[in-house]
Amino acid sequence: MNSIGDDCNELKKQYDACFNNWFSERFLKGETDDSVCAPIFKVYQECVKRAMREQKIELREIESDYTTASEFDNNNSATGSSGKPQGSQNKS
Repeated sequence: MNSIGDDCNELKKQYDACFNNWFSERFLKGETDDSVCAPIFKVYQECVKRAMREQKIELREIESDYTTASEFDNNNSATGSSGKPQGSQNKS
């Protein structure tokens, strides 16, 4: 899959290669320090942000369409598994 900006495609390939190598050669062997790919990720991230600005895509517009797992968990804990507020009893 290509990056959002054509200028970012090569950076994406470099980051993907770094990540895949880190994942298979380090993470799966118990090493969780992912800082080895941080420099290329930072450069790639800046390129993507620049491409988004050029295409007039605002990240907050995208983020507002999704609910995170923690938000989902918080909503369910407030209503309980029945979807009704906890503490209320169904008197039918």
